[in-house]
Amino acid sequence: MSRVAHQRVQTEDNITLAADCYHHDDSSPVVLLLHGGGQNRHAWSASAQRLNGRGYTVVAYDARGHGDSDWDPDGKYDVERLAGDLNAIRKHFAADTPPAVVGASLGGMTILGAHLSAPASSWGAVVLVDVTPRLEIDGARRVVSFMAAYPDGFGTLGDAADVIAAYNPSRERASSHNGLRKVLRQRHDGRWVWRWDPAFVHSNFEFLRGEPTTGREQFDAISQLLIDGARRVTAPTLLVRGLLSDVVSAATVEEFKQLVPHAETVDVSGAGHMIAGDNNDAFTAAVTDFLSRSEL
Repeated sequence: MSRVAHQRVQTEDNITLAADCYHHDDSSPVVLLLHGGGQNRHAWSASAQRLNGRGYTVVAYDARGHGDSDWDPDGKYDVERLAGDLNAIRKHFAADTPPAVVGASLGGMTILGAHLSAPASSWGAVVLVDVTPRLEIDGARRVVSFMAAYPDGFGTLGDAADVIAAYNPSRERASSHNGLRKVLRQRHDGRWVWRWDPAFVHSNFEFLRGEPTTGREQFDAISQLLIDGARRVTAPTLLVRGLLSDVVSAATVEEFKQLVPHAETVDVSGAGHMIAGDNNDAFTAAVTDFLSRSEL
């Protein structure tokens, strides 16, 4: 059984981040897990326990505005702020040895952004999970539209389960709704709402909710920032893509390989954008194999 310590980490701008540390021993390599937008650290529970069982000290934390971490008082969630939070987590848990970083979707964007604010040598290995510097805009629109829907929440956890199942019909439905309590919270009026700040979507990705012909300029600006970060990646790198994903395509993977020529890539069958949840066995096997060869 993994030993999990719940910790609070303060950022330079006084945001408190919630983190779970699965400690192995004082000499074990550290792996930092960054969840996707609208998720929280609990999305990594199965992977964290498996990685911990393979000899790693694993840290999964809630990004600002998500889970049990503070919401940004100004409602700002740009990549620069999220990258600053990652650097705070790195300094707190792995100040002496460069950790491996594993980022899904928004988490991967954060990792690339952090390469613009910290030396590339800060990271012992990089794993990007269904995210490339230039995403497929239609797939990104679908993700943002899902996150922005139902701002007034749900009457029951069953209602929320129905919406999630419609969004990801290929994933088997859980037999119990109890797991949804980790991604939803109950308001004083009894309704269940997502555990993230609605400003996360409105401040960063509102442009993706417009007509298909709008938002290209903002989308390209974010892509360029991530491209600049990708060009600075020097650590061993793995890109994990879900074969059913509509966010990362063969074309965006090829572009990424031009930016990071030393990167390895692996496709996970039966998985969409949320790879770790769709096919955790294959995902964790790919990551542990890669990390074992990365000489952390």
